[in-house]
Amino acid sequence: MKIIKKIEYAALLFTLLSITGYASPKGDKSFTLWYKQPAKEWMGSIPVGNGRLGAMIYGGVDEETLALNEISLWSGQPDSTQNDLCGKENLAQIRKLFFEGDIPEGNRLGTKFLSGHGKSFGTHLPLGDLKISFTYNSGETNNYCRELDLENSIATVSFDKGDVHFIREYFCSKPDEVFAIRVAANKPGQINTKLSLDLLRKSSVKINQDGLFLSGQALFPNMGPGGVHFVGMIRIVPKGGKVSVSDNLLKIEKADELYIYADIRTDFNSKNYQQICKKTIGNCLNRGYQQMRHSHISDYRNLYGRMQISLGEDKSNLPTDERWMHIKKGETDPAFDALFYQYGRYMLISSSRKGSPLPANLQGIWNDNLACNMPWTCDYHLDINIEQNYWAANVANLAECNEPLFSYLALLAKAGHETAKKMYGCDGWVAHTITNVWGYTAPGGEVGWGLCPSAGAWQATQLWKHYLYTMDKEYLAKVGYPLLKKTAQFFVDYMVEDPNTGYLVTGPSISPENGFSYKGETWSLSMMPTIDRAVVYYIYNACIESSKILNIDSKFRSRLEKDIKRLPPLAVSKEGTIKEWLLDVERADPNHRHSSHLISLYPLDEISYTKTPRLMSAARKSIEKQLSAPKWEDTEWSRANMINFFARTKDADKAYHSLQGLYREFMRENLMTVSPAGIAGAEKDIFSFDATEAGVAGISEMLLQSYDGFIEFLPSLPSQWIKGAVSGICAEGGLVVNMSWNNSKIVNAKIKSMVKHSFSILLPEAWGTPHFEINNQIITPVKDGQLYRIDMIQQSVLTIKY
Repeated sequence: MKIIKKIEYAALLFTLLSITGYASPKGDKSFTLWYKQPAKEWMGSIPVGNGRLGAMIYGGVDEETLALNEISLWSGQPDSTQNDLCGKENLAQIRKLFFEGDIPEGNRLGTKFLSGHGKSFGTHLPLGDLKISFTYNSGETNNYCRELDLENSIATVSFDKGDVHFIREYFCSKPDEVFAIRVAANKPGQINTKLSLDLLRKSSVKINQDGLFLSGQALFPNMGPGGVHFVGMIRIVPKGGKVSVSDNLLKIEKADELYIYADIRTDFNSKNYQQICKKTIGNCLNRGYQQMRHSHISDYRNLYGRMQISLGEDKSNLPTDERWMHIKKGETDPAFDALFYQYGRYMLISSSRKGSPLPANLQGIWNDNLACNMPWTCDYHLDINIEQNYWAANVANLAECNEPLFSYLALLAKAGHETAKKMYGCDGWVAHTITNVWGYTAPGGEVGWGLCPSAGAWQATQLWKHYLYTMDKEYLAKVGYPLLKKTAQFFVDYMVEDPNTGYLVTGPSISPENGFSYKGETWSLSMMPTIDRAVVYYIYNACIESSKILNIDSKFRSRLEKDIKRLPPLAVSKEGTIKEWLLDVERADPNHRHSSHLISLYPLDEISYTKTPRLMSAARKSIEKQLSAPKWEDTEWSRANMINFFARTKDADKAYHSLQGLYREFMRENLMTVSPAGIAGAEKDIFSFDATEAGVAGISEMLLQSYDGFIEFLPSLPSQWIKGAVSGICAEGGLVVNMSWNNSKIVNAKIKSMVKHSFSILLPEAWGTPHFEINNQIITPVKDGQLYRIDMIQQSVLTIKY
């Protein structure tokens, strides 16, 4: 009788949980990745994360594999010798050679004095796998479903074994700072499992009836000595059943349910990491799974729920991998584009949260153990990759996700001050192409890719972008401007007058990874490549405007206002393209993937149809020339780059073609983007985080642009998105936009202003006469051609209807 009641109660509980959405997937899969089979390898598994902890979920029936990561699990250590390079006198000698036109000798001497020699650079490392093996009483496996619910940040695996239904839930909680797992069945006593660890780091592992406990050091001799110390706790809480330990396995038999809580901590910036780990797990045991789950969803939705997007007919009745395969065969799926957009937002939320010790690296927070074994490692590359990681943050209404990046920039500024002073004799700070968590800001090992003194400053442009989108003066005063000022201070000291032209120039420097032909030879170093000019101009302008807004530093502002006029202009080559160098030279490798000379088109804002039409025409020709070069060396981030380039040039068809190419050539079935085999020495596809976020930025640019002095709706709308809607997308000026369209024309739009603000809207005449309201009050805006100027005298909502 007691057994019958127990079975009836368990079945009833499971039914109730299923109804409430607690135990089983919801019916609507519009923004859910789902599959009918487990993942066969890491690149097919499902990512979860909380900005610090990350896991990849395979979803096996008989054995579950959970690949574990923690963002600060780094090898390496500080390097006191990194800045033993160059010096002010050698710098002056090298520059003299360039100004005299001796390009070969300038390159030889520059290579001698400016090649880095890091001794303990290190890399981010994966911890290894938690293995959970299962045994079942009987029955075939049916109704298998593995899914990731983007709206709740919950991963689920469910299936039937005979007449028993099993379900597992997984999430990484930010409020509770743990990776949580629930294993359940609709009948009692069905959970029979063994837990073990398959670690990639040398560790001491202890197992008892409470769980698995590990400690070790993240050593990786390939990238030098040193590494963080770490601990990990994996606590189990079974409901019913028996727990035992044997043969390095933790066994749970005949349990009704099983809860697992995991945390990993390192001594990176934390002396009390062991105690913190214990406290975190202890809090979870006190709170319980259901309360943690509720807090996790509420916290996550606070960010994710700000935006909604619809671009076409829903096809979520098909598994995600089948939809992806249809696209690879040439079909289009606008609803998949919307799914990818929200997936990218999910990935950014999962890998970069307020309080995270580090920003997203080359692999976000998920490490496949491939990148870290490559010469380029799993680190922070500042010559486009980490920039791309954060391109979507502001426009996709996730400005808070910038915070770990800004904390990291403060770390680099401190370390980079020593590099600037010792290498160049300059104030301020500098960071070159590659950086780590140990304050490495010196050049990389070869000048052709490793010497880019504007790389850190390029990353710092995000500080000003953040203000333009949030209009947060407190942030600008306390975080943004102080770092921007230090960035500008370096270039004030570093730049020198070119005696041949009178321009202020950087150098010697590079256009990342691209060399130029000069008198039959190929060289990398020159004075003031276009990337440097673009970055310096943007940083100076940001400081000038910040100084005015905050009403401070008028003397420094005057210096910048004087110097910015002495920068060489962006120039057009004799072929009608944007010049990549000040020198009248051509690329030695026309098909190379980098396009650093075009950053003033995107992500910066100096090139536009209205402000600089001649430069816009030249930028278009530059893109066409690069893409038409034989054997164009394309990769995931360069393809994503092209989405944004074409969106800015208002070429909707090519922007959409680039987006589809990203799916077809550089994506896997879990929607993760990959750096393909054959690029930079890789023998196989390697996960890369950058293109996902750059792709989201590109879709945003196709739907809304606000960089050119006005808001433009649907500036690069492809025919595949003829009807759609988006809410919560952001524009510069502290504006949040909701809009819907049909037949490629705006039907209505609402613009919420978070601050007092005046702005302009571009509305094509072909769309007809709009109707304007501010907070339900009819207004007549000032009209100048196709521009409508709106004055928001308070926090308001502007409505536009047709």
